[in-house]
Amino acid sequence: MWNALTSLNYSRKHGATSKNCTLSLSIRDWDIVTWKQVGHPLVGTLIASASSDSHSRLRWPSDRQDIAIFQHSALWTSDVTIHIDGKHVLSGGCFARETGINGTFPLLISCPFAILSAAKAQISISKILALNTKPVTILTLNCASSTIFANRSRAKLEQMLWEDALLDAQKVIELEPLSHVGYQLKHMALHGAQRYIEAIEALKVMHAKLVSAHNLQTRKLRNKSISPSEVGSVIRKAIILRLDSAPLRLLDTTTGLLCDREAQISAFKTSIEYNGLLSSIMAYPDLPLDRIKDTVAMYFRYVMLSHRWGENEPLLHDIQDKVVYKLKGAGGLTKLQSFCKLVRHLGYHWAWVDTCCIDQSNNVELQKSLNSTFVWYRFSALTVVYLSDVPSSSKSGALAKSAWNTRGWTVPEFLAPKVIRFYQQDWTLYLDDHSPNHKESVEIMLELEDATGIDAHALVAFQPGMRDAREKLQWASSRVTTVPEDIAYSLFGIFGIQLPILYGENAQNALGRLLQEIIARSGDITALDWIGQPSEFNSCLPADITSYAAPPCALPYLSEDEIQTAVSSLRYTMAMDEASKFYNQLANMSYPRFTNCRLRLPCIIFPVTEVRRRSGATQETLFTYGVKADGLDDLLITTEEKLIQFSRFRPTRQTFLLVRAWDRRLLELPDFADDAESLGGWSEPESLDGSPGEEELADPEFYSQALRLIARLGQPFGAFLLAQQRTGEYKRIASDHDIIAQVKDVTSVHSMMDIRTLEIL
Repeated sequence: MWNALTSLNYSRKHGATSKNCTLSLSIRDWDIVTWKQVGHPLVGTLIASASSDSHSRLRWPSDRQDIAIFQHSALWTSDVTIHIDGKHVLSGGCFARETGINGTFPLLISCPFAILSAAKAQISISKILALNTKPVTILTLNCASSTIFANRSRAKLEQMLWEDALLDAQKVIELEPLSHVGYQLKHMALHGAQRYIEAIEALKVMHAKLVSAHNLQTRKLRNKSISPSEVGSVIRKAIILRLDSAPLRLLDTTTGLLCDREAQISAFKTSIEYNGLLSSIMAYPDLPLDRIKDTVAMYFRYVMLSHRWGENEPLLHDIQDKVVYKLKGAGGLTKLQSFCKLVRHLGYHWAWVDTCCIDQSNNVELQKSLNSTFVWYRFSALTVVYLSDVPSSSKSGALAKSAWNTRGWTVPEFLAPKVIRFYQQDWTLYLDDHSPNHKESVEIMLELEDATGIDAHALVAFQPGMRDAREKLQWASSRVTTVPEDIAYSLFGIFGIQLPILYGENAQNALGRLLQEIIARSGDITALDWIGQPSEFNSCLPADITSYAAPPCALPYLSEDEIQTAVSSLRYTMAMDEASKFYNQLANMSYPRFTNCRLRLPCIIFPVTEVRRRSGATQETLFTYGVKADGLDDLLITTEEKLIQFSRFRPTRQTFLLVRAWDRRLLELPDFADDAESLGGWSEPESLDGSPGEEELADPEFYSQALRLIARLGQPFGAFLLAQQRTGEYKRIASDHDIIAQVKDVTSVHSMMDIRTLEIL
């Protein structure tokens, strides 16, 4: 389609005027005196004019210089136009017949100018500017400008015609070898064609041209560009930031080689992604940092494997400096090869398997890896769960029965990832579910919920931290690990903590260190709620994770209406100052602390006044005792330990206490849950010097708060039986069931006023 960029103009000796041509609706006029367009402006960079001296001209509006001059055989020219892409010219005189003349504009290609005479043809005048019945015989050029090639190169770049744009850029370089413009256009064309290495070389030359330019303004352009070394530094920072949350070693799914961090970075620097990014930033130094981060993140996406270890699993030394795909073997090696091929097929560069991607002989690396595993799974692009004992085409329920569901390490491996897919024995998708993320499959998540006892919402959107510590411990209570200490180590990431990995310390010590950290950091004492054998680490902690298998003791819960009723009743029997002092004493209690395996536990204390053995124990190893304590109803306790029997009339030197571990949540402070999530530990409460001020004592709202607390403390609670040791500390006497105690008279606050922090071994 012919498209007018300019109009008819008549040149005269003393100036020029502008006149509309009536043959075409697409014509617009230019006044060559004012160089302003008459009518609506059109997109374009050239002005074409026809004058009465039989010449047509092409000009630049910016400097008003002639680019080309065309001479006609007619007495005078009346119209001229160029095609919108600058390739063709039509011009003509004042003749009546409609004949088109097609020519090739010489400044846009590197060949002699030629005019071809066209036969008579009927052409719509809405598309034609110039009409002529006689062929043009003479066309001459005024000059050849590199600017024409530069502009056409830019036009080709906009059309993504990279090779054509490159040819024009080369012509600019030939015509203006000292200019940076040609190399800039060459870079853009090569970059668009994804010939990034050549594009970078073009940019290097462009930088050199800018530096050596005589024009100061041109040299200043160098400050707006960036060198390859500078770009490399920016990209490397983005790489280091990305790899900070990635495994130390990864398998290159393309080459089959195991790569450390530097090898991963080297592989990236030879990739098309890196060179494309390098080329982009060198040309556009203000490229958004997010673009760099996104490119780096996309390349370094990795896939994690969650599986049950089998026989002949390859270790790091088995595959180091070897191509995984070329190794021969069975069992674990076949699994490794199949996994890498699957990851490569899915379009990912990197894969990780715990068996061979960790140097287990290097203690420092092992420490970092085990403490980072949860984070690595968290930031993986995908986690593949391989169910080696689930045959192909299995029905729903096979996942729940898989041995994978019994292992300790698999708990964080399916909780941490955001995207997960389950594969069967033959590496086909479980239930033939081809969705990109099986965490979005209701059927699979419900099956996993039934198998693990973990709520489906937690399975899909798990957040690590201290919240609901007792529930998380219950999740792991039925799991097993080959190495005893791993049952504790596997939970580090779930609670968001890092501790030394000390293989050989024994399972009790490993679990004790974990529980100690949970209590000390969060103040959550629900981890003390267990049934079983006491730990050698501390008697308030269990010896084994299985002690958390039973759900926490379900105690009566007061509704808001019941609390209000109790508060109303307490107002008649309890003085304001007495209730307020009691509240403040509890509010000022310190938080639970561990020091050298000793637990400093704030408690409400009820001294034991009598211990008597009862006959009829159900097992020979268990002993049942009737226990009485000041302020509490009598109760029965069954334990494996033999206790000293005593009463008020036959006292003993050893002191026994029934205690209620102080739970700050009873204060109903809004910030408790938030503090429990903090990994920075608890801060000690500010002291109120033991007693409230007069204004506070008289505050009705504070009085109501105190009465609400007393009403809650009047409910049944889980108690601990403690026996004092010769050195003054206490030990917890483990029971085979929860010890549920009940305050005799909630209105007798004095019976609960023995509030202390006890040191428990």
